[in-house]
Amino acid sequence: MALLELIEKTVNGTGYDLVDFEQAERGLLRVYIDFLPEDLEKGNITVEDCEKVSHQLSHVLMVENINYSRLEVSSPGLDRPLKKMADYARFAGEKVTVKLRMPIPGTPNRKNFEGILHAPENDTLKLEFEVKDGSAMLEFTLADVDKARLVPQVDFRSRKA
Repeated sequence: MALLELIEKTVNGTGYDLVDFEQAERGLLRVYIDFLPEDLEKGNITVEDCEKVSHQLSHVLMVENINYSRLEVSSPGLDRPLKKMADYARFAGEKVTVKLRMPIPGTPNRKNFEGILHAPENDTLKLEFEVKDGSAMLEFTLADVDKARLVPQVDFRSRKA
């Protein structure tokens, strides 16, 4: 079984969604988790959630004899990556940055865009972005994407009225 499949099966079996994982230098295995789509009302991932997944994952990795030296499990953060079509559907209406693998014909000759994500239609993703005289719509597919992330929306204003 491939490492991605093993991690995803374990994370999902623990009641969470695998957002991403990476193998870094010196045997570091980093795993990013979130709640499953049906459990989003639970709020944000806590240290206890990460601990639960880490405990289960370390046992599975040991049993499967996967070579790693350190395991880190965390939330995806405010600038969460968008990897799956379900991520694009979930975060429709949010501000995102998208880096394409190649410029798309018929669009400005660039690969980096920031704008408002629209709900996917079939396999087509849409991003509304600013241009000099208004806005334009970028249409692309998941295969066109090199990287995509949410743009953190942080409000530093005091809650005092």
